[in-house]
Amino acid sequence: MTAEIVVENVSFVYPDGTHALADVDLQIPRGHRIAIVGQNGSGKSTLVRHFNGLLRPTTGRILLDGLDTVGVHVAHLASRVGLAFQNPDRQIFAGRVKAEVAFGPRNIGMAQVEVEQAVYAALEAVGLTGQADTNPYDLGYSRRKLLALASVLAMRTPIVLLDEPTTGQDARGVARVQKIVSDLADTGRTVIGISHDMRFVAESFERVVVMRAGRIILDGTPSEVFARESWDALASTYLEPPLPARIGVRAGVGSTPTDALLVEALSQRKVAAS
Repeated sequence: MTAEIVVENVSFVYPDGTHALADVDLQIPRGHRIAIVGQNGSGKSTLVRHFNGLLRPTTGRILLDGLDTVGVHVAHLASRVGLAFQNPDRQIFAGRVKAEVAFGPRNIGMAQVEVEQAVYAALEAVGLTGQADTNPYDLGYSRRKLLALASVLAMRTPIVLLDEPTTGQDARGVARVQKIVSDLADTGRTVIGISHDMRFVAESFERVVVMRAGRIILDGTPSEVFARESWDALASTYLEPPLPARIGVRAGVGSTPTDALLVEALSQRKVAAS
């Protein structure tokens, strides 16, 4: 499968001298759901901000559809890669919810009819159609997070970056974000998520990349990354496997990072024993 994003030996040093990425190599195929995880300061956000041109590599290169992003204007990258920031208040600026969501689509040249359709669909996806005329700062934090997500959805970019999308969400909000990730993948979009919620990661993404000190230390399916033999590496970056994975190991049924996999494994053992 052709990679949509290729990271080739990328290192990045901030102006203050902080070394954030070191010799990172990564390929992300079109239409995949990839989670990038690690402790604060591991390089996750720095890496994904290279995908939409907010940052440029100190050394190495990022290829997007075969084009080196260094030679691509940020405005073009914005039409290809949408980013929902970890802190929605760094993204939100408009006086009404629907104006906030409409800004991105209008800015990349969508026709007015298409903008209106995109805004409605995005607000419906995040459950904010009833607040279309509300001032964003009259919304609670969790709803402002959903508004930031809606602003990205409305742009209909082929690649969607979600930085800690479940932070501040209750169970219903997390389920809504999970459905959005699934729906995006069903339409062939590439979804890249950053999260400290390993249960959300295991249930929403087909591949997990673990970073520590600017390097990738694990890369595989949730079953591989959360398997018992990876626990020490996870602990080195202050991550803990999701509860179903820990229960599965203690029950002797192997790596079961989701509730569904745990139930299936326990059921199969029961059948085998009968």
